Amino acid sequence: MTAGRLIVWRHGRTEWNLQDKIQGQADIPLDDVGVAQARAAALRLASLAPTRLFSSDLQRAVATAGELAALTGLKIEYDEALREINVDDWAGMTMEELAAIHPEAAARIRSGEPQRRGTAGETVEEVAERFAPALARAVEHGEPSDTVVVTTHGLAARVGICLFLGIPKAHWPAFGGLSNCNWISLLPGRHGWRIEEWNAGSLPEPVMSDDPQR
Repeated sequence: MTAGRLIVWRHGRTEWNLQDKIQGQADIPLDDVGVAQARAAALRLASLAPTRLFSSDLQRAVATAGELAALTGLKIEYDEALREINVDDWAGMTMEELAAIHPEAAARIRSGEPQRRGTAGETVEEVAERFAPALARAVEHGEPSDTVVVTTHGLAARVGICLFLGIPKAHWPAFGGLSNCNWISLLPGRHGWRIEEWNAGSLPEPVMSDDPQR
């Protein structure tokens, strides 16, 4: 059996988000706006009656998940595989600063070519390969009535979900980033998991369609 809905939720805003700095796994807290975003989004997600709550162990994700835990009484289950990409010594730079110091690496990132972040960080492909199995673990023992919420980070969520869904890497750039405290909603269908909503900030609504998805 598997869960009936999977919500992958990005954390609220941090000061580094506001300053457009590369965060990676630097453990940056939510700012005041981020806390308010998490509180407001948690109210909406709580109405879906989530049954399990997973989170990255970085504090910006932990604090975001904590707002939903406080409303639902769910225990947060932590998984390091849900962390953001490791950017090593690039953490704290803006993309403009990175381009000035490492122009070739910045150009490869912008063009979508493989590029390890920092001296000893991760590639996008490596992030996806650790993230997608974490999603599979989160839903594998669920029931059709379950809603599982995974609180995480923008890049990791985007590429990890693409791999989880079996989307070829060449098409990953077609899936845009997540705004702070927005989420992706996935549903199980006849041929595997499918996207219900992407970069959503409001509750999913039933699809009235002649195309049966389940």
